[in-house]
Amino acid sequence: MTPFTPEILTLASDVLDGCRRRGWRLATSESCTGGLVAAALTEVAGSSTVFDRGYITYSNDAKAALLGVPQHLLDSYGAVSSQVAAAMAQGALSRADADLSVAVTGIAGPGGGSAEKPVGLVYFATAVQGGDILGHVERFGDLGRSAVRQAALTTALTLLQARLT
Repeated sequence: MTPFTPEILTLASDVLDGCRRRGWRLATSESCTGGLVAAALTEVAGSSTVFDRGYITYSNDAKAALLGVPQHLLDSYGAVSSQVAAAMAQGALSRADADLSVAVTGIAGPGGGSAEKPVGLVYFATAVQGGDILGHVERFGDLGRSAVRQAALTTALTLLQARLT
């Protein structure tokens, strides 16, 4: 039995089909979602023809070492920022055999939030090889850890789908 809803699996299938139509490969870089985006994509049969790899970079050290996120961005803006999300998306794209990437970084809770960066704040970025990086931010609120992660998963897949249409 799949841990994903039919809606998530439909979104994931649509993303994979969009990549297939373009002959594109896909990579993910995730922090607060802990690999949920990659897991949803690879839950779909045949995903290996499109999905190259996923990076789970929970710590700042992992973001720097695996994705090449510059330390000055982490120091200046923090891991939960539009700047780091963009660097994660670009890093995944440049290190993978991919044409499209998505990055997710945020605060799922229940702790870890602040007045400036509350629980439920999640930054996203999508990057296209030879193209631009598009950022997106959501303030889901303190819905609970699982709900924030699920909302971020849906948003990440929706943003990928939008880049393909």
